[in-house]
Amino acid sequence: MSEGRTDRIINIDLEAPSMGPGDVNAEHERRVAVADLLESNSFRPNGEAVGPFDLRLAIEGDRLIFDVRLEDKSPVHGFVFALGPLRRIIKDYFLICESYYEAVRDAPLAQIEAIDMGRRGVHNEGSTLLKERLVGKIEVDFDTSRRLFTLICSLHRRTPT
Repeated sequence: MSEGRTDRIINIDLEAPSMGPGDVNAEHERRVAVADLLESNSFRPNGEAVGPFDLRLAIEGDRLIFDVRLEDKSPVHGFVFALGPLRRIIKDYFLICESYYEAVRDAPLAQIEAIDMGRRGVHNEGSTLLKERLVGKIEVDFDTSRRLFTLICSLHRRTPT
């Protein structure tokens, strides 16, 4: 439990230009990622601010926005990242997720497990890249990075390209 810790996110808002409903599987992944993130995370922006923190994640144009605020909504720092380095991994992740969801319908268990292993591998690759991109700005653990990557994917899926 992260209750009482100051290096954590206690609220997360997701913003995309077209925040309409995604597909059922993507919506489920997003809800699980938000719940898991709020249940347990490690998040510490560099600097003097002491949390817990409120985070707004958004995609604006080709930029990923981390708007970090304190619990009372006072600003801590806004971080802006180019989406370019994540695009290939996000695209690969979407493709393998489509294959996985199709396989779940009628493929043999061994094939589903193989695709799922690939899906987790691509997800880990994206999480590692995100964690590396945050170095010097926001310190996160790997599990927090995984959940944030899932949420970035859900925002990217809803953003017109």
